[in-house]
Amino acid sequence: MLHHRNDPSEAYRRVDFDARVCGADSRQLVDLCLEQVIGSVGRALHANERQDNSAKSAALTRAVAALTALQMGIDMANPTAQALVQMYQSARNAILDCVTRFNAAKLAEIRQDFTEIREAMLRSIAA
Repeated sequence: MLHHRNDPSEAYRRVDFDARVCGADSRQLVDLCLEQVIGSVGRALHANERQDNSAKSAALTRAVAALTALQMGIDMANPTAQALVQMYQSARNAILDCVTRFNAAKLAEIRQDFTEIREAMLRSIAA
């Protein structure tokens, strides 16, 4: 099995991510971070099924990094700021807990929640 640093799909994902970050506006960056949380949690779930601890760890780390970026980008003047801080921190703590005690059901719930948030955001932009 390829280590994640030698994985061609990981290299492609990194180049794609870097290209999308360059020149993105704040809404696009939030969308990208939400996408990263959703995708990384999904990869962690899949890696757990394959018993690939290295890939699982890398995916959980990426999910935490995306949540940290979301937290850092919160406009504290926004009326929803405290709710966002609480939601992101709760998800971050749950993902960190999965490093030592993997909980597939909790991760699937987090993934679904963030999928719904992202879909709602994209619908509001399209409207």
